[in-house]
Amino acid sequence: MKTEFVDVNETRKNVRVEIPTEVVSAEIARVARDYSRRARVPGFRPGKAPARVIKQRFKDQILHDVAHDLIPRAIDDALRERGVEPVDTPDIRDVTVEDGQPLTFTASFDTLPPFEPGDYAAISLRRPPVAVGDDAIAQALERLRSRAARFEPVEGRGIDHGDTAIVDLERHAAPASGGRPAQPAETSRDVAVELGGKANPPGFDEHLLGLESGAVRTFTIHFPPDYAIAEMANTDVSYTVTIHGVKRRVLPDLDDELAKDIGEFDSLEALRARVRADLEHEARHAAEREVRAELMKQLASRLPFEVPASLVAREIERRLEEFAHRLIEQNIDPRGAGIDWQAFRESQRAAAAEAVAGALVLDEIARRERLDPTEEEIEREIARYAERTGRAAAAVRAGLEKEGGLSHVRAGLRREQAVDFTLSKATFTE
Repeated sequence: MKTEFVDVNETRKNVRVEIPTEVVSAEIARVARDYSRRARVPGFRPGKAPARVIKQRFKDQILHDVAHDLIPRAIDDALRERGVEPVDTPDIRDVTVEDGQPLTFTASFDTLPPFEPGDYAAISLRRPPVAVGDDAIAQALERLRSRAARFEPVEGRGIDHGDTAIVDLERHAAPASGGRPAQPAETSRDVAVELGGKANPPGFDEHLLGLESGAVRTFTIHFPPDYAIAEMANTDVSYTVTIHGVKRRVLPDLDDELAKDIGEFDSLEALRARVRADLEHEARHAAEREVRAELMKQLASRLPFEVPASLVAREIERRLEEFAHRLIEQNIDPRGAGIDWQAFRESQRAAAAEAVAGALVLDEIARRERLDPTEEEIEREIARYAERTGRAAAAVRAGLEKEGGLSHVRAGLRREQAVDFTLSKATFTE
């Protein structure tokens, strides 16, 4: 077998492969025999058709099978002989296969050259403060108080700012402008509308002010050209609102009784202590995330070559799938969300390249420092994942083994070990 390697750049390589004629002919003969045993050819008993007839009748299928069988083995042999390990499945092109001729093709792939990750002690990181001030605690308590608010009926006056009106709402588009079709009428019953709510259409609240229970009002609203919902921008919509009731929001006092209502707290001071502890816990985690993000940024800058395009593309797709999954969790159909997915991919390219670069440096650190998780650590990680997903650890492990996912678990833990190791060597400032 002849091979010719060409360096496209530091990470991208091409290899031109030629498989000898005798190997190709032998493989064609083998595949043809398989077809002869299985194929039904008019005029011949099963399995009795001559080889030349089989080769002629099933030429394209036979050559496809030959290439499918020979090319992966040839790539493996060529890369093993050269001592090269691709980071992803090679791209195959320019395949030429004919009976009596050598099989030739070109494989393109990315690989990682050896590099020096640098002096760990030269990494300088700032440790953010984790102290929680009284203002933050007061704001958190106010949010708890707000969530505990109750609504009381309003009598003897009309709707005012901050009230919540219970209404029947009929909505239909006025004659469309710009050639756009009018939207069909929509009717909603017993809708709670809070005056001052951010979701209310522009100018909607002013039409309800002063109305009392039983009142009916019809009005039209013009949505501005720069309205956030593009379908509504620069349109006129008519509303008919029937008021069924008015409620006002009443905040409870910030006292021991509120603390007891919120949870198992004997007093407001006990609630305040719990809030402080929770905020400090969040602050510590936020500080850890900030330190880790800065570490990954500095590690990424140490990669002495451009990140392989295949790895960047894989990371972009992972981010896209993660974003789509978050939309689904919010009951939003990603296909109907009006998202320009190509623009989303491009917006993620720089961040994806930096994330991959940092991960590659972590992998090199783990290799040099001989970091590797134990089987016990892998089992603990599987158990944690099983607990989060409500599944049995044995079932999770079986699924990982079936899908080849254990290597990903091991690689993730190895990178975490490399993070911890690097942080232990880095220089910190408060």
